Amino acid sequence: MSDGPAQAQFLWEANATAFGNPRALRDALFLVQSSSEEPLYESAGNYDEEMPWPDMVAPSQENVMQIAACFADRVEAGRQLAQKLTDYRDREGVIVLALPRGGVPVAYEVAKELNLPLDVFIVRKLGVPGWQELAMGAIASGGIRVVNEEVVRRLPHARQLLDAAAARETAEMERREREYRDGRPPLQLRGCTVILVDDGLATGSTMRAAVQALRRRDVAKIVVAVPVGSPETCAELDEEADEIVCAVTPESFYAVGQFYEDFLQTSDEEVRELLAAATQRNDLNMIKSK
Repeated sequence: MSDGPAQAQFLWEANATAFGNPRALRDALFLVQSSSEEPLYESAGNYDEEMPWPDMVAPSQENVMQIAACFADRVEAGRQLAQKLTDYRDREGVIVLALPRGGVPVAYEVAKELNLPLDVFIVRKLGVPGWQELAMGAIASGGIRVVNEEVVRRLPHARQLLDAAAARETAEMERREREYRDGRPPLQLRGCTVILVDDGLATGSTMRAAVQALRRRDVAKIVVAVPVGSPETCAELDEEADEIVCAVTPESFYAVGQFYEDFLQTSDEEVRELLAAATQRNDLNMIKSK
């Protein structure tokens, strides 16, 4: 495991099924160590000796690429997901909340198909310095912090790293709140049923932070809805949310992007445009209902 950051990125993305996948965590941390100027551990020997991991084999890139995509893009994924949520169509007191940025195109289609209002709920991952794909935890609006203890307990100076990352990501979270809504106030969530949408579930740290933050908003019900997710993570979130809808839960799950033909990053501009379009649609529906 000495090919550096490029191999580390592939291996982490390919193995990020859940925080409960110990070998994935081990490989990702070891590759971060091998590609960092300052090692996270004294030696690889100590690393293996201190952490008796199960004998699991990381998937090859060839095996990952052989798995067929389920969706052409996030738009198609949203339309398919909406078909799993038809019980909520046209219901009062139900709001679709998207996790930006990738969750917004999916949630837009869900909200459109179900004729429901749409808003964003911003959550920011707290990545290991120099290796942002490996999450120490996440934060969400309302001052919620979720910590991935499996990662944190293996990092030196973990609490200082967490505090620094939280301060940085809080500023970014507030910037996105202002930019995405373009002056529009957030929707009132108290007493509502919330359908929380993302483009997929890998580790679930971001979604878990969102669920815990929404609990403090006094919502009536939290429905986690994704087009595709790790079976383990979907099962874990089923214990935290009131309902979970994972349209596809494939056995061979390595990364969310493997199930999309087009998984290009969603831009801030696209988020703004979709939210503006959803607001306009909501306003028209309100006028028609009068």
